[in-house]
Amino acid sequence: MYDSYGLFINNQWHAASSGKTQDVIDPATEDRVGAIPTANAADLDGALAAAAKAQPGWAATSGWQRAQILRAIANELRGIIEKAALTMARECGKPLAEARGEFNAAIDQFDWYADEARRIFGHSLSGRDPGVRLDVVYHPVGPVAAFSAWNFPALLPARKMAAALAAGCTIIVKPSSETPGSMFLFAEAARKVGLPDGVLGVVTGSSSQISEHLLASPVIRKISLTGSVPVGKLIMRQASEGLKRVSLELGGHAPVLVFGDTDPVAAAKACAAAKFRNNGQVCISPSRFYVHSSIKDRFVATMAESAKALKLGSGTNPDVTCGPMVNARGRERIEALVQDAVRRGAKVAAGGSRPKDFNRGFFFEPTVLDDVPDDARVMIDEPFGPIAPVSGFDTFDDVITRANGTPFGLASYVWTKSLETANRAANALEAGMVGVNDMLLAAAEIPFGGIKESGFGREGGQLGIFDYLEAKYVKMRHS
Repeated sequence: MYDSYGLFINNQWHAASSGKTQDVIDPATEDRVGAIPTANAADLDGALAAAAKAQPGWAATSGWQRAQILRAIANELRGIIEKAALTMARECGKPLAEARGEFNAAIDQFDWYADEARRIFGHSLSGRDPGVRLDVVYHPVGPVAAFSAWNFPALLPARKMAAALAAGCTIIVKPSSETPGSMFLFAEAARKVGLPDGVLGVVTGSSSQISEHLLASPVIRKISLTGSVPVGKLIMRQASEGLKRVSLELGGHAPVLVFGDTDPVAAAKACAAAKFRNNGQVCISPSRFYVHSSIKDRFVATMAESAKALKLGSGTNPDVTCGPMVNARGRERIEALVQDAVRRGAKVAAGGSRPKDFNRGFFFEPTVLDDVPDDARVMIDEPFGPIAPVSGFDTFDDVITRANGTPFGLASYVWTKSLETANRAANALEAGMVGVNDMLLAAAEIPFGGIKESGFGREGGQLGIFDYLEAKYVKMRHS
């Protein structure tokens, strides 16, 4: 599957200089999909040298020219959507419809940042003296090291690659070893449309070895990570040695507040669709459902029906609506969370175990738990899987306290017909993003990111490009 690809350095594909590779596994069948190179220090030094050499020229390239290249990449990618969707489905089990949607969302990133490349505005002020002008201008921060997660193998690296290129930064991307194919397709598209040598690098192999080597290099001036909280903390420690800029999009444990004036059936159907998208392996997945006691029973019953109606199977099957989890570790974690919740008094309304019809693949039934106590691990630890734990509440202050009671702060959701309740809840929730009567938060035009232990920095929107720029102040006396 990856015969034409490998390490992308200086606009050319290479094998690892050591010849070592590692396998990529189809999570639906546990069969080998292919193998990717394992980069060593020499390979990484080659990527760093290429990025350093290309940086001055790319920074000097006008925003209009960078915009043309980004737009050309987007157009090139539109021609391979079906190929890309099948690649994604085989690597991470994502249903084809979801894979197509994600790849289109990744293309949107290149389109959006093609416009932003031409709109890096500084500003000027009049000085206190008539003969003085004060200018603030922006320059690219320099070469970037970007690390991406496996759950959205196209969208996550696209956010980083498009923003960095738009800002005038060269970038080395380390995609997830489980799902590298989308990033390979991005690099090939960039090569075809004429991205200059060295501006983009792609390396694969050991995440810990690659991050340690890249972050130790004086070439790298900025790090962007989408990953877990522990990995984010490790990256921050490593980056501190060189005082490098860091942006982190880390874990989440998104509370959903369903107030008593809500239609419980409509809300439950929307919540189920969002919860079980990508099998719950989504950083902004709704993962703790606080439902007003007066409507909780109808909400749970509807959500359980929706979960049972999902069709499990390989993402490459067009009829499948819920694929496998990406690996065995994730499934074991989900099993442990369900067992812990049941021991503490939760009731299984749907799912709760491995499906009996599958003897291969990392499948787990879409699961709805009712009456889940706050001390259950699934209400404290990010589940990152197909579990929907539901708990009742009676008062506004109580549910806000419980919703804010974790160290996470990525996304939160509110369901209510009251504009007053919506505003109060949106203001009170400790999260970087809040959806009110809507579960689809991610889009190219919005600033995606969190607070607290969910990280800092923003990807997308007007703010996203500023994570790749440095402000410079110039005081000019002209008379």
